Amino acid sequence: MALQVDHFIDGALASGSSGRDGPVHDPSIGSISARVAFASESEVDTAVRAAQRALPGWMETPPLQRARVLFRYKALLETHADELSRLITSEHGKVLSDARGELARGSEVVEFACGIAHLLKGEFSDSAGHGIDSWSLRQPVGVCAGITPFNFPAMVPLWMFPISIACGNAFVLKPSEKAPSAPLRLAELLLEAGAPPGILNVVQGDRVAVDALLTHREVAAVSFVGSTPVAEHVYRTASAHGKRVQALGGAKNHLVVMPDADTQQAAHALMGAAYGSAGERCMAISAAIAVGDAADRLVAELQTQLAALVVGPGTDPGVHMGPLVTREHCERVRNYIDIGVQEGARLIVDGRKLQVPARGFFLGASLFDHVTAGMRIYKEEIFGPVLIVVRVATFEQALELVSAHEYGNGAAIFTRDGATARRFSHFAQAGMIGVNIPIPVPMAYHSFGGWKRSLFGPLHVHGPDGVRFYTRLKTVTARWPDGAAAADFNLPTLR
Repeated sequence: MALQVDHFIDGALASGSSGRDGPVHDPSIGSISARVAFASESEVDTAVRAAQRALPGWMETPPLQRARVLFRYKALLETHADELSRLITSEHGKVLSDARGELARGSEVVEFACGIAHLLKGEFSDSAGHGIDSWSLRQPVGVCAGITPFNFPAMVPLWMFPISIACGNAFVLKPSEKAPSAPLRLAELLLEAGAPPGILNVVQGDRVAVDALLTHREVAAVSFVGSTPVAEHVYRTASAHGKRVQALGGAKNHLVVMPDADTQQAAHALMGAAYGSAGERCMAISAAIAVGDAADRLVAELQTQLAALVVGPGTDPGVHMGPLVTREHCERVRNYIDIGVQEGARLIVDGRKLQVPARGFFLGASLFDHVTAGMRIYKEEIFGPVLIVVRVATFEQALELVSAHEYGNGAAIFTRDGATARRFSHFAQAGMIGVNIPIPVPMAYHSFGGWKRSLFGPLHVHGPDGVRFYTRLKTVTARWPDGAAAADFNLPTLR
């Protein structure tokens, strides 16, 4: 009998009462490993009400005491790192080393949030006017919600709720129904670290739960990471219901390889960035732009390295790439390979031919050459182990391709020339730039986010923007007069 993955509400596991649930697969063997409860609108309301009850006391808890809970939480994440990593691999499929890396990057945000007492400090102006002082402060927004994707079931939730909770908010998390167990365990560990019941709640489910959060009158802010169509729906719906929103969408991240780049280094970078986690990363490099005579050398080196790529279950030693998350997604990616062939791109390495003894959702790494900007495999996010190579003659053409794409999440350049790198960093129309770094995910004390249709909303996630998103700015102007003054009917000018 399959395990049941439940909700976590008001500090305790809560069995689903909606009568609806869904399958959770082990993608390495292709079988159902658990059933996950799907929350009804009523169950979402129960979670939000639990957050509301916990909120007043937590808001008034001094930031330093909130930080101490997060210090203990970070220690628990380290203690339980192997357990959490195995949960990630068992439901997503990525190799264990990648799962550990995901958890480490999420833990870094917890570490950043431990400095919340400093991060919440406002500004003070002495004598803004005669006998008048003015200062600003940041206060919690209330009950916040996070809707997170399957590809980073631990890292993306950890980008959201630790900062929100450190700022004094309560939080309701709706993780992906494809990988629900790690987020549930994260909530249990926060309770163990000393957070009050109700401060972090987890509701499992599908679109019913999502829309209930987007429209709930007591949810003040919504953070989302996922595909662009859903990000746009989240942004429009939540904004229309008076909420502040940060909705991170899809990507088609480019890596420009200049003729002066180290070909082997660039190919190594592309291998990890394109095929790590089976390409199921919003920061995966899925388009290599080869400039001039870099193309032939790059494609030849990629072919050599792809021949040594090991694909198999994520828990097996020596494996570089695991399965895709579901059979349906595997077929979707396979269909894109078919489309690329039909469009006339040259399929150098065909991942459809991979044979893996395991019965899971496996697809080998694919490499296309001579791709053009009009092809669907260039324009659309594939979200799988498919790398395309576009050949251009000049750096200006490469820069134009990067900047013209509808997505603007991340972009990278490999070169030995500082002037070229600086020009790319300055002019490329993307929110995150890498120079000789293929996946430019900022550290926790900077903020993560793209441009154009990769982000809806003005603020990025985690880092300083995370603190801004989960707080409201209040400015106080104060005077202590010595005695009664006559009425003044003019607009105050602080003279």
